Amino acid sequence: MHVNESAENYLETILMLSQTLPVVRSVDIATELNFKKSSVSVAMKKLRESNHIVVSPEGYITLTESGKKIADCIYERHTLLSSWLEQLGVDPQVAVDDACRIEHVISAESFEAIKNHISKKTDAEV
Repeated sequence: MHVNESAENYLETILMLSQTLPVVRSVDIATELNFKKSSVSVAMKKLRESNHIVVSPEGYITLTESGKKIADCIYERHTLLSSWLEQLGVDPQVAVDDACRIEHVISAESFEAIKNHISKKTDAEV
């Protein structure tokens, strides 16, 4: 179920917006990412065709099961990696920016290893 980095970013953005907005529309995504609405429309068409989102007649965007699974995975990577980098002393904005890049290229195996390492360290501190 691999999708490209751009699609992952869009799916993650839809997930994040859906946590704060009553409905998510293309204009909301464009505003959040600072992209042109036309670029977002092209991306939404591709995500709709690959069955990662559903767009209602009113233009409301909802993640499908596959889209939510991808978005959840990317969001988990982003939050864990940025938090971990901050704990290591990295400037918060640099940590967020680096996590954004790392989240798309790190293997599932490496991410699980980092997650397990952080979990063991946290457990040992309690």
